[in-house]
Amino acid sequence: MKSSIFRLSFVLLGASALVLYAATGPESKTPALRIDASSVGERGGTGVVTSYAEVVESAQATVVSVYSTKRVRQRAPTNPMLRQFFPNMPEQESEQQGMGSGVIVSADGYILTNNHVIAGADELRVALPDGREFDAKLVGADDKTDVAVIKIAEADLPFATLADSDKLRVGDVVFAVGNPLGIGQTVTMGIVSAKGRNNLGLLDDGAGYEDFIQTDASINMGNSGGALIDARGRLVGINTAILSNNRGNIGIGFAIPINLAASIMNSLVATGSVQRGFLGVQVDSVTAESRELHGLKPGQSGVVIANVTPGGPADKAGLQRNDVILSIKGRAVTSVQDLRLVVSQILPGTPAVVRIVRGGKEETIDVELGTLADASGRPAQLLEGVEVARITEETRQQFNVPMEVDGLVITAIAPDSPFARRLVPGMVIVDVNREPVTDLASAKALLKRGERHLLLVYFRGAYRYLPVDLP
Repeated sequence: MKSSIFRLSFVLLGASALVLYAATGPESKTPALRIDASSVGERGGTGVVTSYAEVVESAQATVVSVYSTKRVRQRAPTNPMLRQFFPNMPEQESEQQGMGSGVIVSADGYILTNNHVIAGADELRVALPDGREFDAKLVGADDKTDVAVIKIAEADLPFATLADSDKLRVGDVVFAVGNPLGIGQTVTMGIVSAKGRNNLGLLDDGAGYEDFIQTDASINMGNSGGALIDARGRLVGINTAILSNNRGNIGIGFAIPINLAASIMNSLVATGSVQRGFLGVQVDSVTAESRELHGLKPGQSGVVIANVTPGGPADKAGLQRNDVILSIKGRAVTSVQDLRLVVSQILPGTPAVVRIVRGGKEETIDVELGTLADASGRPAQLLEGVEVARITEETRQQFNVPMEVDGLVITAIAPDSPFARRLVPGMVIVDVNREPVTDLASAKALLKRGERHLLLVYFRGAYRYLPVDLP
């Protein structure tokens, strides 16, 4: 029987109404987190452990139930045969209630959970283990990592201590804490079965950032957003999904590493969005057969640069085609997925030391990362009615764009766009006001309403300057 991946919240139909607490803008500061970065084995005796009750008890107080309510409107009757006789029947409103879990990570009420727990919710409510309930507001969410941050208006709350999830080892004892199937808070035990699980296609239709901890601790529907803690009670992950052929636990569960979740949370709280780094390279894996040809020594691993984006951060720093990237900011890079994940977690504008092999010799290069506007490469509007996307191999072939041309390719223009007469699909916007653009965020930052702007575009073998006015 084929196995499937399931996210771990569930929905109940016909739920009673809850009090609306609308989402608000970004908060003014990041949460005050408590972090213990030592590995789980650095402290601890050699005696036989007969109970983890004290460890679990402290963590239980920080894990909450998260209830979401979504209002759905539909025209009655739903039967199409009956609807033809009652075409003017008014719409009826029904409610869907979902339930998942969350973890309090600061004394003033910031809570980490999953994006799919709160997605589309009109109302959010949080139930604490001591029986108290609070309306909650949505601070921000990121579908590319399935992380969401909500907040309750309460002080002096018990909150989790965060571990350094990079120090987790396969075989470490872990506990999953949450509210599976709505039966009440439950703790299950297992080990870390694997690290760095990716290519599951779970997040954002495969365009997300997957770096899951795999565990055999029993987690089920309703555990979404709950805590994965280590043997010292510290938060190491946020439970997210299971692999199953029957929607039940078979010992293969996945959690978002807390290092990744915390970095997403801090960005959401500080800015209201997720700011991801951009290096500006296209890379390929180094195989066992090509290792020696790329100048790597025994034991070295990395990814080889196949192309450098002209004017991008890597180009400005001096990275070149055929350089092999070994690490960035001290984090080893052993695969294309590693590089994408590591760069995405570095804030734009942050200096990063890139360790490379060039011509068989190891070097370090300082790079200041740019901003990645949309990791999926899906179209987004730069100007009213003008959809653009980063150039990919597919768009180069589709619009016949040479390799030396870089920028934002226009993929579609709405017929009613005020720019429909000047711009056409297939044009590549290379510069805005004489500044190279390689991502949506930097391009938008150069455009101001009420002013005239100069675009350098490439189209059908020629470069042209086009002035455009923004109303």
